[in-house]
Amino acid sequence: MDQRIEQVKQFLLSLQDSICQSLEAADGGAHFQQDQWQRPQGGGGRSRVLTDGAVFEQAGVNFSHVFGDKMPASATAQRPELEGCHFQAMGVSLVIHPKNPHVPTSHANVRFFIAQKEGADPIWWFGGGFDLTPYYGYDEDVLHWHRVAHALCQPFGDEVYPRYKSWCDRYFFLKHRDETRGVGGLFFDDLNQPGFEDSFAFMRAVGEGFIPAYAPIVERRKATPYTEEQRQFQLYRRGRYVEFNLVYDRGTLFGLQSGGRTESILMSMPPLVRWQYQYAPENGTEEARLYTDYLRPRDWLTELG
Repeated sequence: MDQRIEQVKQFLLSLQDSICQSLEAADGGAHFQQDQWQRPQGGGGRSRVLTDGAVFEQAGVNFSHVFGDKMPASATAQRPELEGCHFQAMGVSLVIHPKNPHVPTSHANVRFFIAQKEGADPIWWFGGGFDLTPYYGYDEDVLHWHRVAHALCQPFGDEVYPRYKSWCDRYFFLKHRDETRGVGGLFFDDLNQPGFEDSFAFMRAVGEGFIPAYAPIVERRKATPYTEEQRQFQLYRRGRYVEFNLVYDRGTLFGLQSGGRTESILMSMPPLVRWQYQYAPENGTEEARLYTDYLRPRDWLTELG
């Protein structure tokens, strides 16, 4: 298994490099700053953050590989059989907060876990996905996003895209707001069937599919003029991102509970955000259309395709 672990690690490091290069090209000027860090309990990582770019207000692309003698509670809550296992966890996680309200925020993550008790075979699985959080809805952007997601899933079976698209809709849902975080994408976890090679291949497809899904949307929208009112709406909607990450996100909880680097874990937070008491958009506006047309689960490929 050690050789396979190293194989996954090298892919993740390469993925971090390629995504950072693509985002720098899309921004057109700013560059990522890197911090390498060590975790006292075992492992470490390299965090890369781009700030105050021409296009991206903040973009973080992090790699981590941590290990320890006890699985965090967030990892064993749904799998109690893992209690008492020593573990390794590695992954690449990214969050992008653009300046222009017409460019959506986006998140992606691919990860690999392995857990083992003394004298027992290791338990391993892959997880990850990507999702899109627009502030102003554009059908062609959402359709492109889901077409890329569907295409990368297709070699693995006709049922894969609808299964992981639906899982994404359920996972990135703010129950206290009764709305989705955005327009979804893919989410999968606990993937170890039909074996290591196919599971790893799917994880690679998701990781490598992010830039083809996101970059064309950025290019299409980054020069769109916007008003101060639209900027304020963007900052208000960013509050939903903070709420989800601090209340529900399992990756954030795992990082904090496992003693990960706090600055890297909270890199996902937007640099500027606001809340407004009892805000409601005016009927008939583009802001209202975000709520009625986009912040709910939909069969985008059938309805828009």
